[in-house]
Amino acid sequence: MSAELHALAASLEQNISSVVLGKRDVVRLCVVALLAGEHILIEDVPGVGKTLLGKALAKSVDGRFCRIQFTPDLLPSDIVGSSVFNSNTNEFHFNDGPVFANIVLADEINRTTPRTQSALLEAMSDNQVSVDGHTHTLPTPFMVLATQNPFEFEGTYPLPESQLDRFLLRTSVGYPDRDDELRVLTSHRRGEPVETLRSVVHPTQVVAMQTAVRAMTVDDSIHEYLLDLVEATRRCEELYVGVSTRGALGLYRAAQSLAFVEGRDFVVPDDVKRLAVPVLAHRVIAKGFRQGNQREFVENVIQRLLNEVPVPQ
Repeated sequence: MSAELHALAASLEQNISSVVLGKRDVVRLCVVALLAGEHILIEDVPGVGKTLLGKALAKSVDGRFCRIQFTPDLLPSDIVGSSVFNSNTNEFHFNDGPVFANIVLADEINRTTPRTQSALLEAMSDNQVSVDGHTHTLPTPFMVLATQNPFEFEGTYPLPESQLDRFLLRTSVGYPDRDDELRVLTSHRRGEPVETLRSVVHPTQVVAMQTAVRAMTVDDSIHEYLLDLVEATRRCEELYVGVSTRGALGLYRAAQSLAFVEGRDFVVPDDVKRLAVPVLAHRVIAKGFRQGNQREFVENVIQRLLNEVPVPQ
């Protein structure tokens, strides 16, 4: 059964990469987040394939995909849904919002108000939403893929730390190299390849893989190494706020998921090292920097700490 699930994870990654060209690392991080049962934040300029990535992921898992374009006038009810009175039955009926999907693309999430941003908080942390005193469970699997433009500050509302902390990973897509961009031009000549993409796994199989990820073997030495790294961020004089316990658990889950995607039944130190920057950098605050202006600095700090903390043999 384990070999079959590993093969499913590999086919999922391959299927997405067939339309998201030249971005194997980003695709892998998305699969890692999905199988860890968590969410991912992509910071990048418009037009580099963020929406394509979300569509390809949803189609590959045969799930429902929904894109929410965040704007300053967007209301929480536009995301989670609302109760509507039915005059025939004299009862209120709940109409699902777009968050009731397997893969939710929250496009330009920093363009809406904090009140609307927080509407996603319960959904991301508990896989449920509460409306008018009633709790509604979201579909399984459920994943939020949020995007924002890090170079645009007019009319934006920076995500608060509590919201950032709900994302397992933060990454960027980046521009493709010349050969891959040429492949994009030729493959899109007759339309969007993602529209003909076929699913390779079923949502129930994704849940099975998520369960298998939680059962991955993690040696005690990896526990100590991970905690040493987290403790180093808390003692670092360049950081005002270090990594929280939730951040430590996020790195633990991500390392399990990466090991699973790579076909192993156990975690190695390199899994922690490869994921430390995308998992931890958005959870710390550097001294002397305004929010939204510190990404490169904190990523360099985390990388330096990785070089300083002893790796278990």
